[in-house]
Amino acid sequence: MARSWAFVGTNQSWTREFVLLGFAHVPSLPLLTALFLAMFLLMLMCNGLIVMLSMWDPVLSVPMYFFLRQLALVELCFSVDIVPRLLVTLLWPGRDMSPVGCALQMLLVLACVTSECFLLTIMAWDRYVAICRPLHYGAIMSPQLCHLLATTCWLAGVPLSLVFIILLFSFPFGGPRGIRHFSCDIEALLSLVCEDTRVFETNVLVATVLVFMVPFCLVAASYIGVLVTVLLMPSAIGRHKALSTCASHLIVVVLFYGMTGVIHLPPKASYSPESKQVVSLLCALVTPMLNPLTYSLWNKEIKAALGRVNCEPQWSGSHE
Repeated sequence: MARSWAFVGTNQSWTREFVLLGFAHVPSLPLLTALFLAMFLLMLMCNGLIVMLSMWDPVLSVPMYFFLRQLALVELCFSVDIVPRLLVTLLWPGRDMSPVGCALQMLLVLACVTSECFLLTIMAWDRYVAICRPLHYGAIMSPQLCHLLATTCWLAGVPLSLVFIILLFSFPFGGPRGIRHFSCDIEALLSLVCEDTRVFETNVLVATVLVFMVPFCLVAASYIGVLVTVLLMPSAIGRHKALSTCASHLIVVVLFYGMTGVIHLPPKASYSPESKQVVSLLCALVTPMLNPLTYSLWNKEIKAALGRVNCEPQWSGSHE
């Protein structure tokens, strides 16, 4: 009886609960859960290590590693928002998720994706200034500007995401409440709406294209400038050093735009919901796990910082 009273004077979209179906169609769920848990723990360890190294090692107290720390924190927030709920869904299928919880999860996902998009743009611009205007790098990339840019990246996606979530949950949902996804995904929720959503979907597509394509063009313009400057360098050693500082960031950019482009930009009919879940899982687990590994393998300063951390206990122990 109390449940029926909740519908009085209230939008039903905010009262009835959803069920995340996730990977219920896949056999061997315990094995899948163990695999996802291991990947999640590895992701936490790798990104946490990047955050701690960039905070503790004085050699890494430069803008490049400050923004890398922000990127690692965004990856942590993104995965922590999705993966624990995924593991709960795998261990206890059919558990309800409240509309408020679903909306909060969607808000954090959209905000983190937008923040990462802008952070990658700032990181590309940082490399452009460092390589193309090295004499002015310290004056341009001041600590105040770096903190302002980081704060802007963190907050930029919240207002737009909030608007779309409020609009989405203003629609009436009808029929079964099973979401064919392991997280609260906009497209999966739209399939449950019993009204015409074409205008809303068009607005979402326009916003998605702008959020992804404008930063992507800025990243491309930054690296075109870097490439032109590198080609004009007289020293082969200088060219190699300049390109090596950009290699890891370029790999991360390719991974990010490749995955998110496959999820958000193709038309609905181009793949099944199950295929989209696989790509979304790669974004939630594999990409955040690979990004810190990419920087660790390609960046000599991070590898040196790891070496200093490993050697410090031995050094201090030998002087006791």
